[in-house]
Amino acid sequence: MDGGKKIWVPHPHDGFKLGRILDIGVDTITVEPFDAPGSAISAPYNRVFPAEEYDNKDVEDNCALMYLNEATLLNNIKVRYTKNLIYSYVANILIAVNPYFEVPELYSSQTIKKYVGKSLGTVPPHVFAIADKAYRDMKALKTSQSIIVSGESGAGKTESTKYILKYLTESWGSHAGPIEERIVESNPLMEAFGNAKTVRNNNSSRFGKFVEIHFNQKHIVDGGFVSHYLLEKSRICVQGPDERNYHIFYRMCAGAPEEMRKHLRLLPPDQFHYLNRGCTQYFCTTATDRQLNQNRKSKEYLQKGSLHDPQLDDVTDFKVTDHAMSQMGMNENEKMAIYTVVAGVLHLGNIAFEENTEDMKGGCKVHASSEQSLAAASLLLGTDKDEMRDALTSRVMQAVRGGVKGTVIKVPLKIYEAQSARDALAKTIYGKLFDYIVNRVNQALPFKSSASYIGVLDIAGFEYFQVNSFEQFCINYCNEKLQQFFNERILKEEQLLYNKEGLNVKRIDYIDNSDCIELIENKSYGIFDILDEENKLPRPTPDHFTAEVHDKNKNHYRLSVPRKSKLKSHRDVRDDEGFLIRHFAGAVCYHTVQFLEKNNDALHASLEIVVQESKNSLIRQVFDDPTSKKMASGKLTFISVGNKFRTQLKTLMDKLKSTGTNFVRCIKPNSKMVDHLFEGAQILSQLQCAGMHSVLDLMQQGYPSRTQFADLYNMYKRYLPAELARLDPRLFCKALFKALGLNENDFKFGLTKVFFRPGKFAEFDQIMKSDPENLAILIKKVKRWLICSRWRKAQWCALSVIKLKNKILYRRAMLIKIQKTVKMWVCVRKYRPRFKGIQKIKTLRSQLTMMGQIVSQLKKDKSSSEKQVQAVAQSIEKVIQQIKTTRVTRQEIDKAYSGLVANINQTLNDLQKKLKQQKNKEEEERLRKIQEEMERERKKKEEEERKRQEEADRKAALELQAQLEKEAAANAERQQQLEQERLDRELALRLAEEDQSQVEELQRSESQKSIGAAAAEDDKKYDLAKWKYAELRDTINTSCDVDLLEACREEFHRRLKVYHAWKSKNKKRNVQEKQLNNVKNAQTDERAPKAVMENRKTKDKRQTEGQNAPPIPPRTNVPNSEEWAQRYFRIPFVRPSDQHRDEAQRKKGWWLAHFDGKWISRQMELHPDKQPVLLLAGVDDMQMCELHLDETGLTRKRGAEILEHEFNADWRKNGGDSYLNSNRTRVTSKYLRKILGIDK
Repeated sequence: MDGGKKIWVPHPHDGFKLGRILDIGVDTITVEPFDAPGSAISAPYNRVFPAEEYDNKDVEDNCALMYLNEATLLNNIKVRYTKNLIYSYVANILIAVNPYFEVPELYSSQTIKKYVGKSLGTVPPHVFAIADKAYRDMKALKTSQSIIVSGESGAGKTESTKYILKYLTESWGSHAGPIEERIVESNPLMEAFGNAKTVRNNNSSRFGKFVEIHFNQKHIVDGGFVSHYLLEKSRICVQGPDERNYHIFYRMCAGAPEEMRKHLRLLPPDQFHYLNRGCTQYFCTTATDRQLNQNRKSKEYLQKGSLHDPQLDDVTDFKVTDHAMSQMGMNENEKMAIYTVVAGVLHLGNIAFEENTEDMKGGCKVHASSEQSLAAASLLLGTDKDEMRDALTSRVMQAVRGGVKGTVIKVPLKIYEAQSARDALAKTIYGKLFDYIVNRVNQALPFKSSASYIGVLDIAGFEYFQVNSFEQFCINYCNEKLQQFFNERILKEEQLLYNKEGLNVKRIDYIDNSDCIELIENKSYGIFDILDEENKLPRPTPDHFTAEVHDKNKNHYRLSVPRKSKLKSHRDVRDDEGFLIRHFAGAVCYHTVQFLEKNNDALHASLEIVVQESKNSLIRQVFDDPTSKKMASGKLTFISVGNKFRTQLKTLMDKLKSTGTNFVRCIKPNSKMVDHLFEGAQILSQLQCAGMHSVLDLMQQGYPSRTQFADLYNMYKRYLPAELARLDPRLFCKALFKALGLNENDFKFGLTKVFFRPGKFAEFDQIMKSDPENLAILIKKVKRWLICSRWRKAQWCALSVIKLKNKILYRRAMLIKIQKTVKMWVCVRKYRPRFKGIQKIKTLRSQLTMMGQIVSQLKKDKSSSEKQVQAVAQSIEKVIQQIKTTRVTRQEIDKAYSGLVANINQTLNDLQKKLKQQKNKEEEERLRKIQEEMERERKKKEEEERKRQEEADRKAALELQAQLEKEAAANAERQQQLEQERLDRELALRLAEEDQSQVEELQRSESQKSIGAAAAEDDKKYDLAKWKYAELRDTINTSCDVDLLEACREEFHRRLKVYHAWKSKNKKRNVQEKQLNNVKNAQTDERAPKAVMENRKTKDKRQTEGQNAPPIPPRTNVPNSEEWAQRYFRIPFVRPSDQHRDEAQRKKGWWLAHFDGKWISRQMELHPDKQPVLLLAGVDDMQMCELHLDETGLTRKRGAEILEHEFNADWRKNGGDSYLNSNRTRVTSKYLRKILGIDK
C-alpha cells in the first residue's frame, strides 16, 4: 500500500523497525518489517512514523531531518553511533551517547583549539561546542550561564562535566595559574569520596554537584565554587549485590603504602563488614594486578580476578587522589587525618553486638571478637574506648522536669538499636568528612572579583530499581523539578515569547508535571511534610507514615498502591509498605521501610558528645557545628534530610532561573556497559524521559536563536557612517540581512527581536561577532545593498515618468474621438425621447373605452363619472400638445406619462369601486370582519408555536454542547492516561529485562476504545473491524449485497480518513519547498482544496484530536434515491506549491469531483501550465478525497454544483475516457461500472 513507502513501527527491543504498510485498520496500521519478511506488526497510528528516503544517512543536527519524530531521531543517533560519532544536536540541545571506550583524539588539546570561538553548526557536534556557546553567551549577553548535564546512571554525565570544565579552564584559565589545575584536580578528589560502582555504572556519582567557574571583568577564569547535594549515606553501611562502597575505601586497601596500611590497620575488603556484603574486587590493570600483594586481595578477587574499566584503577587512583589533595593545598598531616577518619569508619563497621545476659533490662554489649575493632576505631577516631563502648550500647536521656541539673537516665540499647546507632555514627562521620572535603576544594578555588560564572550541574538522573528507597525518591523529585524547569525554559517560555512577538507559531502541547511536584512538596498533604511530621512523633513507624500518605492523597492520579504496578514483583508489597508515584518518565514503586531512618540526620546525644570530645582534630572540626550542640530533653533530636534537600534544591533552581541555560542530554546505549552495542528501546525510553519528543515538535517550527534589534544596531552604531546612522534599528537589521543574502525562510522578524531557525547558528554568530574587521565588512555590504536598492528605485521612477508621458499623448487623441461621438449623442438625446413619448402616450387612449363601458353600467352618480372620463381624455391631449410645441426632457416626458397612468388607474379604480359598493357593500363588510378575526387567531398560534420551538432548540443546543465538551475532556484525559500507562509499561519492561521478571500485558479497557471502534461495534449486522483493507476493496468491487456493500464503503472511507490524518500529522517539514516533478505524486498531501478539508476539521475536531476514527454515518437498510444520485462539483483550487506566493504570481486552477451517491467516484485537478491530474475510485484511493459528501460542505457552496455534461466535457478533454478504460477492471463505482458494461 501507498507505493511501498518506508515507515517506522515500534518494536519492544529495537525501539523502532523499518517496514512497509500491509493494511490500515480503524485504530492501527499493520506493517511488514523489512528484516523479517512474512511477519507483521500492528501498532496505533500515533506510534507509527514515516521514514527518511535514505535511512542510513546521518545529520549533525536532527532538525535537518526531513521528518522530525522519535523514530528518525533514534535512527539518526544509531547511524552516528555506529560511526563512532557520539554527539548530535536537537537545535541547541546536545545529545551525547556514552561510547564505553576512548574515542581517539576526541578530547585532545588540538580538538579544544578547533572549537574556540566557533559557533554551533560550523564544527561537528561536541560537548566543547556547548561549553564555547555558554562562554560566548556569557560574554555577549553579560549574563551568567548554566549547563545542565542530565541522564541516567552510566550515561556519561560525570565525564561530560569533566570535559566541560577542562575546556573552560584550558581555553580561558591559562592565566589563572594554579587555579586552573585545582579546578581540574577537584574532580578526581570528589569522585574518590562520592562515586561508587553500581550495577548500571562503574563510576556512578552518588551525589549531585553544581560546579561554578567564575570569570573576572576580562572574562578570564578567576576561581570556582562547588555546591553538592544528597550524598547517598546508606551506601556506607550496605551495598547491593555486584555493587561497591565508595571508591576511597578500596583505593586505600589496594594502593596505600605499606607503612600507612599498617598504621591504619587496613585489611582486604572482605574483612570489613561495610564492604563484604557487596563486590570486594578491585579495579586493576594487568600491570597493577602484579603489584598487589596477596594479603590485600579478597577471596572473591582471588577467585574471579580484578574488575576492568578503562577509566578506573584502584592502585594508581589512590596516588591520583593523594596528588589531588596536595593540589587543593592539603599538607601531609591533613591528608593523613582524612585517611585516618576513613579507616576509622571501616573499623567502626566491624563492631558487632550480642545480648548482655547480666543486664536485667534486656540490653546488649560489644561482642568479644570485636574488641580489637572497637580499639582500632576508638584510636583512629580519637575517642576513649570505654566511652565509645558505652555510647554504642546505651544512650543518655535527661528527665524533662529536672531542668539543667535534672536526673540523667542511662537507657541500654537492644542489639538492633546498637547496630543502628553504629551505622548512624558511621554515616554522620563520613557525611561530614565529605562536606569538609568539598569545603577545602572551595577554599582552594577562591575568586576575588567575579563578574559572571558558568555553572555545570551534574546530578543523578531518573532512577528506578526493583527496590527504591528514600535516595531514589529525592533524586526523582529533583528530576521532576528539572523537567519542569526544562518544560518552562524550552517549551512554555519559548511559546509565550513567540506569541508576544507575533510569530504565529503553532502551539505545542506537553505533559505538565506540576501535579506530581505538588504531591511531593506541598504543605500539609505533601509527602515530605507527612514524613517530617511522622519523624516528630514519639514512636514513628513506616506503616503509619505510608497509610498517612495514601489517606491524605486519596484519588490523586499520580499516587497509587504498589499492587497497581505493571511489574508483577511489586504486587507482593503491601499497601502500608510502599506507594507508587507516576513520574513524568514512568511509574516507580517506593519501599518506605527505611524512609524515617534516612530522613533523620541526627545522632543520639551520647554519641554526639563522644565525637565532639574526640582527640582527633579533624573529627572535632567537622563536628564543630552550633546546631549539633542543641539536644532535646528526653528524646532524640530530629534534623530533616528531606527539608534540607528541598532548601538546597530551591537555591539551585533559583540559580538556574537567573542564568542562561544550555542542556546536555547524556544517553546510555546499553545496560551491559559495553561498546558498540545499541539497545534501541532503552535509548528511546531515555529520550522520552529527557522530553525530546516535545522539543522535536517545537523545533520543527521554532526559532531557538534571537537577538534584540536595538542590541544588533548598537553593536554596529559606532562603525556606521552618517547616512546609515539615521536608519531605524529594525530597518537597519533588514538591510543587514538582505546584504548578507540570508534566506528569508531562515529567520523571522518579531516586534522587538529577530529570530533564527534551527541549524542557522553559523549565520547568527557571524552577525553577532563584534570584532572591528568583521563589522567593517558587514557595513560595506549594507551600504552597497542600500545603494543598489536606491538605484533600482530611481530606475523604476524613470520608467514610470516615460509611461506617464505616453499615457498623456494617448489620452489627447482619444479626447477628440470622444467629442465627435458626444455631439452626435446629444442630437439623438434631444429628439428621440419626444417622439417615443408621444407614441407611448397615445396608447393610453384605449383605456378611455374601458372606462366608458363601466360608466354605462352605473346607476348612481353617473354624470359625475362621465365628467371624470372626459377630464382624463383632455389631459392626454394636453400633454401630447405640450410635447409637440415645447422642449421637454426625457425625465419630464416620463413624469408626465407616469402622471397620466396614475390618473387613469385612479379613475378606473374609483369607477370599479363604485360598481362593487352598490352591489356587495354589506356582504363585503361582514366578510372583512370575519377574515380579520381569523387572521389575528392564526398569528397568535404561530407566535406561541415559534416560541416553544425556539426554547426547545435552545435547550437541545445547550445539552449537545455540554455533551460534546464532556466527551472531548474525557477523551483528552483518556489519551493522557494511555500515554502514562505506555510509559509505565516501557519502564517496567526495562526493569524486567534486567531481573528477568514478568510484566503485566497491557489490556485495553472498554473505556479506552476509540470512538471509531465503538462506532464500528454499534453496527450489529456486519463486524468489519477485523477485515483487511484489501478485503474491503474486493468486496466493494464484487458484492451484490446492497447492505454489505454500503457497510464496506463506509468502513473503507473511515480508514482512509484516519490514515490521511496520520500522514498529515507526519508530513515532510519542507514539502512545500521540494515539490516533485511528477504532478500526480506531488498532490498526495493535497487531496482536496483547503476549504473542503477545513470544513471536515471543524465538523469533527474532537475525533481528530484523539487520533480516533470518525463515527460511522447513519444509514438505512434500504438505499434511497439520494444515496445513489450522481452529483458533480467544481471549485477553485490553488496548488500547494503556489499557496505561499504573492497574489499576482499565484495561479488558480480548478478542482472537479464526481460523487456516486455519498462517496467520490472521479476527481480532476486542472492547473494552468500543468498536466491535468485524473483520479479514479478503486485505482487512486490514497490520493483522492476520502470525505463523505455532507462532510465536504460542497452542497452548501453557491455555484459549486455543475451539470453532468459539463463535468464529462472536461473529463474527455483531458483524456479521462482513455484513463477510465485502461483501469476498467479496478473501478469500484457502480455507476461507472454500468457505463463500462461491467455490471448490469
